[in-house]
Amino acid sequence: MRPSILNHILRFGAAFAIVIAITLFYRKLLHVNDTTIALTFLLSILAVSTVWGMAVSVAMSVAAMLAFNFFFLPPVGKLAVADAQNWVALIAFLVVAVLASRLSTSARQQAADASARERDIERLYRFSQGLLESGNVMELLNRIPAQIVNVFEVGAAALFLADKQKVYRSGPVTPQLDTENLKAIMVRAEPVFDLPNGLCFLPVRLGVRTIGTLGTSGSILPRQTLEAIGTLIAIAMEHARAVEQLGQTEAARQGEQLRTALLDAVTHALRTPLTSIKASVTNLLSNPSLLDGQKHELLTIINEEADRLNRLVGEAGEMAKLDAGEVELRLEAHPIEDVISASLAHCHGSLGSRVVNIHVAPNLPMVRVDVARAREALVQLIENANQYSPHDRPITITAELSGDFVVTSVADRGSGIDDPEQALIFEKFYRGKDQRYSVEGTGMGLPIAKAIVEAHGGAMSLTSQHDRGSVFSFTLPVERARATHP
Repeated sequence: MRPSILNHILRFGAAFAIVIAITLFYRKLLHVNDTTIALTFLLSILAVSTVWGMAVSVAMSVAAMLAFNFFFLPPVGKLAVADAQNWVALIAFLVVAVLASRLSTSARQQAADASARERDIERLYRFSQGLLESGNVMELLNRIPAQIVNVFEVGAAALFLADKQKVYRSGPVTPQLDTENLKAIMVRAEPVFDLPNGLCFLPVRLGVRTIGTLGTSGSILPRQTLEAIGTLIAIAMEHARAVEQLGQTEAARQGEQLRTALLDAVTHALRTPLTSIKASVTNLLSNPSLLDGQKHELLTIINEEADRLNRLVGEAGEMAKLDAGEVELRLEAHPIEDVISASLAHCHGSLGSRVVNIHVAPNLPMVRVDVARAREALVQLIENANQYSPHDRPITITAELSGDFVVTSVADRGSGIDDPEQALIFEKFYRGKDQRYSVEGTGMGLPIAKAIVEAHGGAMSLTSQHDRGSVFSFTLPVERARATHP
C-alpha cells in the first residue's frame, strides 16, 4: 500500500477514535448538558481540521453528529429526534462543524502559502546576492545554473542564451534539458510545466525581448518564482556587462594615464643625459684642436651619462619583469645585517660624507631572503632618503623583530610627504610634486623596491610628517627551522 493512502486511512481512523473517546468520556465518566458535549465535538473537529485538513474534518463532523444524535439526544439509543428543536440543533451543529472545518482548513492553507512565499522570497534574495557578486559576464553565466540548484534545491538547471548559442549547465547534460528543448521553448516564448517529469521551462526576458531559456528538473517551482528568477538573471547579466564595460573603460583610462606618466618620466629623466651627451659630442666634433685633458673630460661626461641612460633602461626592464612575476628569488637564511651592509657598500659613493646611523636590535633571527634582491630594495630607500633630505641631516637605518617578520626602516629628516601624496608614492612613475623637477629620477625606484619586498612575502609602508621627515619600512619573513627527516 502506498504511504500516502496509509496516512489518509490512519488520519480518518484517528478522527473516528477521537469521536468515540469523547462519547465514552461523557457517557461513562462525566455527565454534562448537551451544549457542553456539542462544543467539545466542535473544538475537536477544529483541531483535526487544522492538523489534517478538510476531508478528515468533514468525515469527523458527520461521525460526531451521528454520535451526538444516537447517544445524547432523545430518544437516546436511536438515530431519531423527538423534538423539532433538537433537529434544528443537530443541523446547526453539522453546519457549524463543516463551516468551522472549512475556515480552519482555509486558514491553515493560507498560513502554508504565506510560509512558502516567505521561503521563496528568502531564496530569491540569496540568489540575487550571489548573482551580484560577479562583475564578469562569463563567470556569472557559468555559476547561474549551479546557484539555482543550490538555492532552490532542484535536481538540475540549464540556461540557454540566444546571442551566444550556448547552454550553461549545473552539471552533466540532462536529457530532458537538452539544447533542442531549450531552443523550442524560446521560440514559443511561453512557460512550460511538465508536472509528471518534474520539468519547468521559462523564457528569460530583458524587457520585452527574449534573450534565452531557463530549464529546471527534479522539482516544480512556482511560476512566480521562476519568473522572478528569470528577471534576476537578466538584471544580473546587464549589471555584469555594465561592470565589465566600466572596468574596461577604467583600464583604458589608467592605461592612458600610465602612458602619459611614462612619457613625462622619459622626458624628464632622459633629457638631461641626452643633452649632456649631445653637447659633449658637438664640442668634440666642432673643436678638433681641443687639448687631451679637455677631450678626456668630455668623453668622461659621455660615459657617465651613457651609464645613467643604461640604468634608466634597466630600471624599466626590472619593473616589467617584476610586474610579470618573471623574477626568481634565491631564498636563503641570512642575518638582516648582510642586507644592510651590502646596501651601504653599494651607496658609499653617493652618500659621501652624510652620517648614517644604524640601529639593529640584538639577537634578531635569520630572515629568508635573496640578499641581492633585498639589497636592491634597501638601496632604493637609502638613495631616496639621500636625494630628498638635506645633506647635513643624518639617515637612520633600524631593524627590529615584529611577530614573524623583521622590520627594516630607513628614516630621513627631510621635508616630509603630504598625506594626499602618501597614497601615490608607490605608484609607477609618480614623483613628488615639489621635487619632480628639482631631483632627477624616473619614479620607478620605490615601485621596484615594493615589488621586490612583496615577492619575498613582505610588505612596504610609509610614515611621514610635514617638515619632520619620512620613514620607509619593509618586512621580511623570519626563517623558521625546518624539520629534518632521517
